[in-house]
Amino acid sequence: MTIPWLTVLWLIPAVSSIAVMLLPARRTVSAKQVAIGAALLTLVWSIVVATQFDIGDGKFQLVEDVSWIPAFGARYSLALDGIGLALILLTVVLTPILLLAGWRDADSTADDAGSPRRVHTYLALMLAVEAMVLMSFVAIDVLLFYIFFEAMLVPMYFLIGGFGSATEQARSRAALKFLLYNLFGGLIMMASVIGLYVVSAQSNLGNDGGGTFSFTALQAAARTGGLDASSTTMNIIFLGFVFAFAVKAPLWPLHTWLPDAAVSTTPAAAVMMMAVMDKVGTFAMLRFCIGLFPEASETFAPVISTLAVISIVYGAICAVGQRDVMRLIAYTSISHFGFIVLGIFALTSQGQSGSTLYMVNHGLSTAALFLIAGFLVTQRGTALIADYGGVQKLAPILAGTFLVAGMATLSLPGLAPFVSEFLVIIGTFTRYPVAAIIATSALVLSAMYILWTYQRMMGGPVRKSATVDTGSDTQIVDLNLRQKAVVAPLIVGLLVLGIFPQLALNYINPAVDHSHQPPAVERSVTIGPADSSVEGPR
Repeated sequence: MTIPWLTVLWLIPAVSSIAVMLLPARRTVSAKQVAIGAALLTLVWSIVVATQFDIGDGKFQLVEDVSWIPAFGARYSLALDGIGLALILLTVVLTPILLLAGWRDADSTADDAGSPRRVHTYLALMLAVEAMVLMSFVAIDVLLFYIFFEAMLVPMYFLIGGFGSATEQARSRAALKFLLYNLFGGLIMMASVIGLYVVSAQSNLGNDGGGTFSFTALQAAARTGGLDASSTTMNIIFLGFVFAFAVKAPLWPLHTWLPDAAVSTTPAAAVMMMAVMDKVGTFAMLRFCIGLFPEASETFAPVISTLAVISIVYGAICAVGQRDVMRLIAYTSISHFGFIVLGIFALTSQGQSGSTLYMVNHGLSTAALFLIAGFLVTQRGTALIADYGGVQKLAPILAGTFLVAGMATLSLPGLAPFVSEFLVIIGTFTRYPVAAIIATSALVLSAMYILWTYQRMMGGPVRKSATVDTGSDTQIVDLNLRQKAVVAPLIVGLLVLGIFPQLALNYINPAVDHSHQPPAVERSVTIGPADSSVEGPR
């Protein structure tokens, strides 16, 4: 019997989110335990899936392909390559950590604190986001991917608007801005998905001369010139995909929703958004934009690379000028996403491998920095940098882990982001040397905002908050056992991947190399009575 490895992978958190909501309202502790247990079960299942994966094979593996909507040529098609596996492992590692970090997030919020199912709702929404993100990383039917790409906006909208220490008005405004930006991007993408289907029908790629949404069939036709469409048509469809992914990534100038959303919700939910959900945008650029539109990618690569460089420098400059530590970290993510997009559209194996590794490393470093800062802000009740000082004297472990996470953010050698950023710059330099040189200026800016922030918050004399009544100058305490359990795996991950990046690159490189191979070397088999062709598992 064939085990549906990938279906089970996303169904565990999806079903668990429903199970959490079905628990009695008074059993909040049980709801938390069930949610974390489900996240850990998903992690264990992902590790088992990884053991079934042929590390040296860059093709799609563990294929599941059944008919879904025959009239449209749409299929329930799932498959996994090394790029998807790396991001899946990031997602399943971070989710239980975030649930543990946010153990008291829902029941400690002032607004609507009396809601009997508030905790259940928060946990269910977090698991729902995880399930939809996992599905996005394995879907190889374009329509199936699009549905989950859009559906994940719903639980994240409620996480932003319903939870967090910001005022209800600020949360509602940030949630609406998040939703409108991403829905508009999704609307443009829907038009491109329809256009791609029409092109596939004109090219007789589906059964009985119809269209198809099969990624592998469309990719093979794009590589061999089998798509019956002009360059102008393909360029327009490509731009629709890029626009939607650039909103979610986010890429300048479509980034403005991110800082407001990040500081309005809880730290755990913000990390779920920045470190997990937003990776779907950059992942989709690599898979769908590069895979389906090779000529258009080549045509627009200089323009997109220019926008990426602007994002890198702009995000870093804005971070330097922030007074709010949480907003500062949000702007660093805009800069880092610029690096990821730059590596993707360098169109080199080094750049794209570096970008994929960067997605993983950014997830770890941002999670560590944002959560540690969140623990500190929760204690004092203010995110203003000027309200802190001397924290290292009161909470040396908190200050030390903040420093390590900060050093990772500025890509210090020996920590995980250094290797990925180095690969992106080297891969970019071979095609766009000026862009690579300008991008390196962000290294100086990142050192400024991280070291200056650390000096002001953690060093110097102990400072009493100027904006809140703290009651005492020494109210800040060090990380407790739960918080140490949250931070420890993230710091370990940054150290391990900094010293042994091949642990991830061994999976990533074959998939990236395979994407650069001509179609003649590919081995495809037809699964069932499909109109599409997918790579058979080895």
